[in-house]
Amino acid sequence: MAHDTDERDAQWRERLSPEQYAVTRQGATERAFTGAFWDHHEDGVYTCVCCDAPLFDSQTKFESGSGWPSFFQPADPEKVEDRTDTSYGMVRTEVVCQSCGAHLGHVFEDGPAPTGLRYCINSASLDFRERGEG
Repeated sequence: MAHDTDERDAQWRERLSPEQYAVTRQGATERAFTGAFWDHHEDGVYTCVCCDAPLFDSQTKFESGSGWPSFFQPADPEKVEDRTDTSYGMVRTEVVCQSCGAHLGHVFEDGPAPTGLRYCINSASLDFRERGEG
């Protein structure tokens, strides 16, 4: 079993940039205001950089001032999973890709209507497809 895990880890390292790997596979966080999508305003769908699952629609993106892409809801609630995160002496809700387990970011209860949620997501965990693209 450990061999399978090591092999899969090697595949992730080969496929992802060092930052993407650190964020998605090790739970790291990119620095605020540095990611490709914090100030991105195109129309389309943000997908998982690891498995291409559609995660967030640009129509739910909003300016939170946090320096990370922020969304008030996932494109499909079945595509993201919430987990309790107690790292760094805090209790937060981690958001991961349901399909591949990639760490995406965290969700907070200080977002806008209609949900009141702020999915604070690392750009390094996302890719983007313009609306109408394959």
